[in-house]
Amino acid sequence: MKLSSLQQYGIVTTNYWAFTLTDGALRMLVIFHFHSLGYTTLEIAFLFLFYEFFGVITNLYGGWIGARYGLRLTLWVGTLLQIGALLMLIPVSSGWSKLLSVIYVMVAQAISGIAKDLNKMSAKSAIKTVVPDSSEEDGGNNQLFKWVAILTGSKNALKGVGFFLGGLLLTSFGFNKAVELMAIGLGLSFLMTLILPGDIGKMKNKPIFKDLFSKSQGINVLSFARFFLFGARDVWFVVALPVFLETYLNWNFSEIGAFLGLWVIGYGFIQAFAPSLRNLWGNKTSPGVSSVQFWSATLTAIPALIAIALWRQSNPEIAITAGLILFGFIFAMNSSIHSYMVLAYTDKENVSLNVGFYYMANAAGRLIGTLLSGVLFMLGANASIGMQLCLWCSSLFVFISLLTSLRLPPVSSAVAIEKA
Repeated sequence: MKLSSLQQYGIVTTNYWAFTLTDGALRMLVIFHFHSLGYTTLEIAFLFLFYEFFGVITNLYGGWIGARYGLRLTLWVGTLLQIGALLMLIPVSSGWSKLLSVIYVMVAQAISGIAKDLNKMSAKSAIKTVVPDSSEEDGGNNQLFKWVAILTGSKNALKGVGFFLGGLLLTSFGFNKAVELMAIGLGLSFLMTLILPGDIGKMKNKPIFKDLFSKSQGINVLSFARFFLFGARDVWFVVALPVFLETYLNWNFSEIGAFLGLWVIGYGFIQAFAPSLRNLWGNKTSPGVSSVQFWSATLTAIPALIAIALWRQSNPEIAITAGLILFGFIFAMNSSIHSYMVLAYTDKENVSLNVGFYYMANAAGRLIGTLLSGVLFMLGANASIGMQLCLWCSSLFVFISLLTSLRLPPVSSAVAIEKA
């Protein structure tokens, strides 16, 4: 059966959605399960280090593999590796020594990190192969912006559902049964990908090793900005925030999972509707460099304001809730435009290579953010001070991302240079 480009993309996206549910749920399961066993925030952060580190490696080489052998292969391998990582976690026991548990879960998380970024790279790259090129008379790349926003927004909304699902599964079934159920569900979604053709995203001219690194100024500068942007999010959101809500505000696992899940769902909806929101504000064309700079400048102030509110001992629940809403909205707009810009800066022939390089920087930012989230929170004399340290670091990272974005070239000239 010959599938249209749209049908191919639909299958890739559906599998990506199923994967995203397991990815979000697994993060909550690991954080809550091991924190309940007495692990410190630094020890929990170490559980995710391999997840993020191998995401860096995977994005770099995954784009190259996708360009040489097609995106179907990277999608298959990513999904099967995630199923394997979930199955690997089934026998984890509270009776194991701390050293054994940390090493074992770090290895499983490394496999999951490889799997996640192979799937993400496949789905994001597939957009460029489906959406037709549009002229300036048609509103530039506005159609591409809409498709990217829908995919990115829906993914993050489902990741939020996954956060809630993780808290619910842990409460209802326990850690071991929860990962088993997720492995079965993801296995069912994998079956539908078997009908995909093998040439999605495959380059006509096989890339060589040196092609792993982008030659485009736009891709390079945007990637550096992305590194600090996502480091700014994860330095307080990944480890510090869930532990702060439990230890300082005395929330239970289900409440934390639901709260973080709703935040990520809302964040995903803002990403998905970013083009419509821009239209409401009178911006009818696709976003450019000035949009990235505006949202980065606005975002810089939010973590600092939350930190000041906690320092002044304002109501911490209001400070965190209101701050998260503002941070999520502005971050979602910025991230959505970033995700569009990387595809606008590249052509179809080099899409998987450039997307892989870009998300390598994204994964590196998450890696540094995750590590600092555990370290800075633990350095605080109490949970409030630890949270403030993480927030000040977040504000600094966004400011560096803003300074980097000042060197971004216009989209049209960047693509012209790469094709030349």
